[in-house]
Amino acid sequence: MIRIYLQFIIAVFLLFCTNTLSAQERMSSDSVMAKHLRQRGINITDGNSVQLLTSGHDKFVDMFEEVRKAKKFIHLEYFNFRNDSIAGLLFDLLAQKVKEGVEVRALYDAFGNSSNNKPIKPAMHDSIRGLGINLVQFDPIKFPWINHIVPRDHRKIVVIDGKVAYTGGMNVADYYIEGIEGIGDWHDMHMHIEGPAVNDLHEIFARMWEMATGEIIAGEKYFPSYIPSLDNQRLAIVDRHAHKTPDSIRDLFITMLNSAQHKVLLINPYFVPTHKVRKALKQAIDRGIDVQILLSAKSDIPLTPEASHYVGNNLAKRGAKVYLFHGGFHHTKIMMVDDLYCTVGSSNLDSRSLRCDYEVNTVIFSKKTTKELTDLFNEQLKSSTQMEKGYWKTRSVGKQFQGWFGNFLTPWL
Repeated sequence: MIRIYLQFIIAVFLLFCTNTLSAQERMSSDSVMAKHLRQRGINITDGNSVQLLTSGHDKFVDMFEEVRKAKKFIHLEYFNFRNDSIAGLLFDLLAQKVKEGVEVRALYDAFGNSSNNKPIKPAMHDSIRGLGINLVQFDPIKFPWINHIVPRDHRKIVVIDGKVAYTGGMNVADYYIEGIEGIGDWHDMHMHIEGPAVNDLHEIFARMWEMATGEIIAGEKYFPSYIPSLDNQRLAIVDRHAHKTPDSIRDLFITMLNSAQHKVLLINPYFVPTHKVRKALKQAIDRGIDVQILLSAKSDIPLTPEASHYVGNNLAKRGAKVYLFHGGFHHTKIMMVDDLYCTVGSSNLDSRSLRCDYEVNTVIFSKKTTKELTDLFNEQLKSSTQMEKGYWKTRSVGKQFQGWFGNFLTPWL
């Protein structure tokens, strides 16, 4: 009798485990991601619209048009404003909006400013402020300097009247339109967003502004109620706050890779993933997921292309399809999973973005937008070559050493 009872208990237990496993297997990758975000307390909003801006020209034309419409406020947060013609046009336009009674607050990272070859110098900073634009440097670099290396504000966020937001991978510089001599066209991705997610992006700006200035931005004027857009896309804004949510972006990428059931496509410019992200990539490949990675053949930063190619070569040998893009430099930071959902953001797949800096990525639960990004990916393959078996042996000894050394420096790149 006891034996029959034990057999019954075991049978029920096995049936429960089988049903649980089946339920997990039936859960789609986008559902797994949504569950992960909710468990992390990250807001998922419906009723948004997303317009992809796939070139610098498209971004600045669209953004300038919305800036001209502003009635209440314009808030900007960038890694840097390069001191060139497009930034000059933007500041002239912002100065005009100030004369119209529009509040303008602009935040840029001090390290990001000093690291570009046309920085905003103190005299220019003061003259811009003299126009009524509340321009602020985040974490000004002072002696002993080294304590200002990390974390830095690498986000790109613009919010206009609480109705329209821009975010993605582009700063403010001419090369997003003109390209770079010796490298070619600069490819990047930005978004025009309307709907409830605008408030989520604005909250990130408001927290950073308070950190930098002590001023609190709050109230209906800055965070208005929304009528859902006709597009009705679901979005989640994933913020990496260096001191409060340090693992958020890393865990986003890992969950995307772990949730994938069929396909992963990604483009990222400085591709030297941290150990846990690299492990998730390998596991996805080993599960038979169609992992396709687009890397730039050239880069704006020395050492990084060879380091990225070293990692890419190892993943190609494991079974990923890795492509080298020859049509300029791809600064785009996107990932698409199973044709169901995607992410666009400021985060590179390197230690600096995943472990140090302030970053922001948007998760888009939309087959429509995911298809647009997938079509872009496939179009870029026309200007790319696949990294074939034996590719690394075709590199010079010097290039191979740079790749190995760059990979060795992964924890600090």
